[in-house]
Amino acid sequence: MTLTWQKSSFSGGSGSGECVELAAGRSGTVHLRESDNPTTVLTADAAGLAALLKEIKSGGFDRAG
Repeated sequence: MTLTWQKSSFSGGSGSGECVELAAGRSGTVHLRESDNPTTVLTADAAGLAALLKEIKSGGFDRAG
């Protein structure tokens, strides 16, 4: 299956290569990758993606110091 990747609208336009890209998969899956490392892909279903986004928004992945 060939995926069609879309750059996040929140990605910077500075050309720094720091972009999150998304692609829709089969059976409701979503694929995520970072543009500077396109061979590493995270795949999630709708519930998994919602949980990931909730954790990111809550600061659950913020690093201390």
